Amino acid sequence: MEGNNHNKSVFVAGLLGAIFGATISLSLYRSLQVSSKKKSSEENPKEIQVKKLELNDILSVQQFTRQQIESIFSLAQKLEEHVKEYGSCDILKGKVMANLFFEPSTRTSCSFHAAMLRLGGTVIDVPVQFSSVKKGETLSDTVSCLECYTNAIVIRHPEKGAPQIAAERCSVPILNAGDGAGEHPTQALLDLYTIQKELGSIDGKTVCMVGDLKYGRTVHSLARVLGLFKDIKIIYVSPSELALPDDIKAEVAALGVSQSIENDLNNAIKKADVLYVTRIQKERMTDPEAISTISKIVVTNETMKNAKTKMCLMHPLPRVGEIAEEVDSDPRAAYFREMKNGMYVRMAI
Repeated sequence: MEGNNHNKSVFVAGLLGAIFGATISLSLYRSLQVSSKKKSSEENPKEIQVKKLELNDILSVQQFTRQQIESIFSLAQKLEEHVKEYGSCDILKGKVMANLFFEPSTRTSCSFHAAMLRLGGTVIDVPVQFSSVKKGETLSDTVSCLECYTNAIVIRHPEKGAPQIAAERCSVPILNAGDGAGEHPTQALLDLYTIQKELGSIDGKTVCMVGDLKYGRTVHSLARVLGLFKDIKIIYVSPSELALPDDIKAEVAALGVSQSIENDLNNAIKKADVLYVTRIQKERMTDPEAISTISKIVVTNETMKNAKTKMCLMHPLPRVGEIAEEVDSDPRAAYFREMKNGMYVRMAI
């Protein structure tokens, strides 16, 4: 097991943006790029100091410190600028990542895939429906197979805790892309990155979370990680049957976050700097009454009239009627920018 952790740590140092454990000069970074553009002779980039991230796997937001998150954001910004100017680089040339998704995904799967390609690596997409999983192969055996061919595995699974099981079996890093009603740590990081870009900072913000807070793993991760920031207030708007689990509320409270419950979205939105809307997780529910109740919570242009002039409307997507398409043209609607930010943050990760 010690050898496994060593191998993971070595690769994480490269996979997590090739930033941790060393001082990287921007000039050296750019020398790795695949680009025909020539830099000005006056260019004299400064060195980027980044503290080593002591993680073997990415399984939960609870693994992170604020300093580590800020380091990731700093690199994500550099990578965003670089992609816009150069398109790609060779930082992870020769590295292979597996995308192992047991549940449907568009944004998470594609953004991880695109992130790896833009860093010069390659990707094995595993079509679970055509794999040996259909023959009864266990998760442990599947990841044991994939670690023979790859340097890291991104996994989404319907069972809470599945990525942890994979991490205990594997010698290569496991990145949690969502585990049932558990967590979605990389989504929470890109959500924070979006809040910072849209509003200038995260400290002091009031975040209103709307929708399925019981089964929505994105809010579970976001609520927890917001506790690393100062003077945060969270307002929860959902049917009582779909309220945030008490154990997560307790964890968030222990971090000093002010929490409250509001039944009227039109009233809650007046206080919100961030309105974070989630879809109902129908695939995890059995209560038809709860489904019909939450389906009535819809953000429209009329709803947005009650919002602050400077705020941001977010959604991890896909949306299934929670935000009317008429709202897309509102400059405060950040969910498509949020989606784009996902690639840059996952490049850094």
